[in-house]
Amino acid sequence: MNPNLKKVTAAGLLVTIGIIFGDIGTSPLYVFSAIIGANKIDPALVYGGVSCVFWTLTLQTTFKYILLTLQADNKGEGGIFSLYALVWRYRHWLYFPAIVGAGTLLADGIITPPISVASAIEGLNGVPGLESIIVPGNTLTIGIVIAIISLLFFFQQFGTKVVGSSFGPIMCVWFAMIMFLGVVNIAHYPQILAAINPYYGIELLMDHKVGGFLILGSVFLCTTGAEALYSDLGHCGKKNIQVSWLFVKLALLANYFGQGAWMLRSDNPELFQDALHNKFLVMKGVTGLNPFFEMMPHWFLLPGIIISTLATIIASQALISGSFTLISEAVSMGFWPKITIKFPTNIRGQIYIPSINWLLWGGCVGMMLYFQDSEKMQAAYGFSITVAMLMTTLLMFYYMKFVKKWMQPLVFLILAVFLTVEFSFFLANVSKIKNRWPFLIFEITLIFVMYIWFKAKKITNRFLQFDSLANYIPALDELSVNHDEPKYATHLVYLTKANNKKAIEKRVMESILTKRPKRADVYWFLHIERADDPYTMEYEVVEIEHDKIIRIEFKLGFRIQPRIHLLFKKVMEDMVEHHELNVDANASEVAFNKHNISGDIRYVIIKRFLSVENEFSLKEGFILNSYFAIGSLAQSDKKAFGLDWSDTDIEKIPLVLAPVQHIPLKRIGHI
Repeated sequence: MNPNLKKVTAAGLLVTIGIIFGDIGTSPLYVFSAIIGANKIDPALVYGGVSCVFWTLTLQTTFKYILLTLQADNKGEGGIFSLYALVWRYRHWLYFPAIVGAGTLLADGIITPPISVASAIEGLNGVPGLESIIVPGNTLTIGIVIAIISLLFFFQQFGTKVVGSSFGPIMCVWFAMIMFLGVVNIAHYPQILAAINPYYGIELLMDHKVGGFLILGSVFLCTTGAEALYSDLGHCGKKNIQVSWLFVKLALLANYFGQGAWMLRSDNPELFQDALHNKFLVMKGVTGLNPFFEMMPHWFLLPGIIISTLATIIASQALISGSFTLISEAVSMGFWPKITIKFPTNIRGQIYIPSINWLLWGGCVGMMLYFQDSEKMQAAYGFSITVAMLMTTLLMFYYMKFVKKWMQPLVFLILAVFLTVEFSFFLANVSKIKNRWPFLIFEITLIFVMYIWFKAKKITNRFLQFDSLANYIPALDELSVNHDEPKYATHLVYLTKANNKKAIEKRVMESILTKRPKRADVYWFLHIERADDPYTMEYEVVEIEHDKIIRIEFKLGFRIQPRIHLLFKKVMEDMVEHHELNVDANASEVAFNKHNISGDIRYVIIKRFLSVENEFSLKEGFILNSYFAIGSLAQSDKKAFGLDWSDTDIEKIPLVLAPVQHIPLKRIGHI
């Protein structure tokens, strides 16, 4: 995290408003139209809807996320994997809520850009001359939304360094606009402020004529961005988020109350009689209205739509960036196959993942083509986020209990409150499953990949055989000076999973010493340890045999990409500079200087394949076969570890974890 963002500053607040609150900040575009649905407008529905939104933003967003969950920062970073990194050691099964939370958060992300952008573009239906052109669900409207989304994903490869500087001012204009519109309408009908009383919300949830308890599924849309807010903690810092939330929440509440006031104003009595007043939905013969655009002055409608569209684009950008970060952490922590990760700018933490970018793009376009307009998307939005929030609550329980060591009664009270609130939202959102079968396929696939990758690594690591490196020192010394063997490399480098600094995998030593022995001047063994904090970059040199056998311990944060070739050259440069590595340039064919190292460095990557000589249980067989099938589609180890193709050899060896014990083969004759 940028140290300048640890303190509350005007610049920090501006950046925070620009990149943190986009998702939750654009929810007024569609929340109230979802609450109203096809119901007849009456005071009980309006007062109850406003009351439910107020208390949801207060309990769920303010108390749980702004005040409580932001305390669980991992060296300034947030998100479900950052939280998992803090608590995984306390219960071995906590990987499961982590991957379920991550998978559902990513899956529901494919609907945030289309629902936000579509809600804004559909507002053009109220502009004179465009009523019959921009119609929700028609080909032109769908095409405009898809074009905007496609451009957004296309520009991801260039980073957001240039346009990112405008996010803060644009979102400030957005929040100022929705606050002003809300206050103006509240001034016309101040009685709406009585909706703060939770009685109205409770009464609405008990009214079965308008959907009763199930209306929570629509109310929940006002807080769907809270989980993403926590994921973006590292970009701005806890204090900046908490302070800027005061302004953002005030703007949101003003707009929600203003929408309620507009519907109840005495100069709009027709709204009580017929909800077909709304231009956006009358074209499709649907009963309902979107008070967000209706309450705008007619002359301001076009500027308001332009500002709304820009805000939804920024909200979508924040979600895409958060998805990149989430997958990057999943790769680092062993939950996702190795994939290409790029760094389009020099801004710390800004990454671009091509495969995820186009996967999300395909999902967003598919959702737009499937649902066609924002109203139908509202009926499917939010289910997965409730699951993600429940998983965060579960991990937070262990954080409060074991890391913060809070009093047990307080921890269980907090757990009970949020499990009750979120499980209520979950039950209300269950009815949306029938409208969201494409989501289920997407999120189940994401969770399946994470589960398989994590469990298979646990299984294969269980069968790794290690030996003491000291047992091989004489053989390596003898091989190094044996000129009868052709020289394989000056510096021979292997990656090792051995946590013990004096141990090494047997397969590594077999690769060096058996079949075709690999003679080298110096044998290097590199071990990568993942730190629980995000941006650690440290290394330790363990000299097993002076200038002959050296082990390097890299300690890298879970948000640091292991570009091994660059890191290793830096280590060699440091060692030469401090006279810890003595190299005769003429004898070793290696040239060293202060600024660059070039020479005969050779990496060997041992790639395993599943041998046919295995006999697994049904479960382990399924996991491992799926693991190797997924792995065949993943990025190569060369690219994943930042190794040059010309300096790396791939050595394939069969993986025999459960050899067949009994072969019923019978000899039937004799010579």
